[in-house]
Formats: sequence, structure tokens, C-alpha cells
Amino acid sequence: MNNIIIIVPVLNEKRNIEILFEKLNTTNIGFDLLFIDDNSSDGSREIIENLVKNNQNINYIFRPKKMGVGSAHKDGFIWAYKKNYKTIITMDADGTHDPKYIKFLIEELENCDIVITNRFLKKNLLENWPLHRILLTRARHILISLLLSISYDASGAFRCINCEKVSLSDLILAKNNDYAYFWESIFILHKKKYHITEIPIHLIYRIVGSSKMTVKDVFISVVYLMIVFLKKILGKYNFK
Repeated sequence: MNNIIIIVPVLNEKRNIEILFEKLNTTNIGFDLLFIDDNSSDGSREIIENLVKNNQNINYIFRPKKMGVGSAHKDGFIWAYKKNYKTIITMDADGTHDPKYIKFLIEELENCDIVITNRFLKKNLLENWPLHRILLTRARHILISLLLSISYDASGAFRCINCEKVSLSDLILAKNNDYAYFWESIFILHKKKYHITEIPIHLIYRIVGSSKMTVKDVFISVVYLMIVFLKKILGKYNFK
């Protein structure tokens, strides 16, 4: 068992799973890997099971249905803390998160509690993205920053966590179980006074497969953001 666990939620990513694992192996970092699959219908589960047969550092949680990416992270955190890992890295399975940044995340973690990636610290970090996706991502970042009074790029999932400094209860405190989990969890961790640092990341636009985020997901996330904002200004958001 390694001290580092990489948590990767999966939903119909058959064509990306083995590619991700191969790239992770080029990092020269000792790690264990936890896939959390939400009942994929494309054969992702079979790919994971085949990898497990040949690699002792791979683990999985197969869930019975789509339960949300935020919920997947929560289940992963609970599993990792029970196993007493010292460092958790979370990342997407779709190929947008380049494993080459993992060493920088781990290095930066020596001076803080949580390291997250930021797509806005430098110019052109989204240079190969379609214009409508760039506008949507920037608009979301601005809206979250203004309403929650946080400057972080809070909606990304590529993160590194020091388990010896961050409480499990604080990681799973966010109420949302889907995409809004990411910014809500950073909002909570910021309010809890954890030392959060960011590193710039060039976010690769998805090459294989398609995004799971729908217009409905965006709408629900915006509505939820407004609810959290109202609770914040009224002093009714529960941080316990």
C-alpha cells in the first residue's frame, strides 16, 4: 500500500481509462488508484476489472446507478480515510487532467493543507477550448467568486489533499452530490480556515468521448449557487 491514493470517478469512460492509467505510470510516483464507477453502460467496468487483475495498486467501487460526481468523491474520501492514506489526489477520467501536474501538486502540498488547480492564473490555459466553453467556464468562475467571496478556481476536480491536516467530516460536508460539490466544498474549506493553494494548469480539452455535463446540470448548479449565496448573506448556511 502506498501513501498516495488517486481517486477517479468514472461514467462511460471506456476509451480513456487505460490511457489515463498508462500516463499515471509515467509520473514515477508511487500511488494506489481508486476508480468509482456509476454503473457505466459502455464497458468501463470490464476495463477496470481487467486492470485490477494485473495491477495490485488498483481498487474500485462499483455503484448501482448514477449517483453524482460529488457523491463519488465523498465515497472515495470515506474509503481512503478508512485505509489511512496520507495524501489524496482527485482527478477526472476524461483525459483533461494531465498527470504531469501531480508532482507539482504533491510538492506544493508540503506548505499547505489543500492544493487545487487554477485555469485562470496565466493566459491561454484554455487556448484549445471552443469559445462557448471558455465563456461558460469564465462566467461560472466570476459568478462563484462574486457570490461566495472566494477567489479560487473552485469548480475544478484536480486537487491534492493532506489527510493528516484536513478532516474527513469537512471534505464531505458539502450538501450537493453533483457538479456543485466542487465549489461548495472549497467554499466550506475556505470558511474552515484551511490553507488552500493553487497552481496554474493547462486544461486539455476532451479528445475522446463527450462531456457528461448537460444544460440541465448547469441550470441546477446555478440555482443551487443562488441558494447557497442567500443562506450565506442571511447567516443560515450550516458549516457543521
